Amino acid sequence: MTRAVLSIGSNLGDRLAHLRSAVAGLGDAVLVVSGVYETPPWGDTDQPAYLNAAVLVADPAATPRDWLERARAAENAAGRTRDPERRFGPRTLDVDVIAVWDDAGQPVLSDDPELTLPHPRAHLRAFVLRPWIDIEPHGRLPGHGWLTDLLNAEPLAGDALELSPRPDLAIESDT
Repeated sequence: MTRAVLSIGSNLGDRLAHLRSAVAGLGDAVLVVSGVYETPPWGDTDQPAYLNAAVLVADPAATPRDWLERARAAENAAGRTRDPERRFGPRTLDVDVIAVWDDAGQPVLSDDPELTLPHPRAHLRAFVLRPWIDIEPHGRLPGHGWLTDLLNAEPLAGDALELSPRPDLAIESDT
């Protein structure tokens, strides 16, 4: 069995519907979903604000590559198009595999350019760490440390202040 943390975000179209669709598409693999946060765009500021959340998933048969394939399938279902000119540009849905653990609870490490684990920039993104803390308050990002320590240190402490919890928006899962 593998367990994984996925980060989901949307800033085009019906943002909440895109997040809900991604979670629904993960089906029985969903263990828990974070709250929703409205966040400023990262890396390319000329675009609308995002809605972001984190999802903890597990599947007895899933490999790390399976999580990547499920992430891409969700993005494709939402009509995601990639603009090579705007790597961090707007998107209907972005699903990133942040970290994966094996049957024994050990983090899976990978330097494959297509699936680097843990995600190589997760420790720099408040919009990933803050929702993750919702679902794993004592979580650790493999190779980087406790989520709360990462989020409370600069430069993320300043970024975290720009995240707006959206308790009026919920992503329901059937699990």
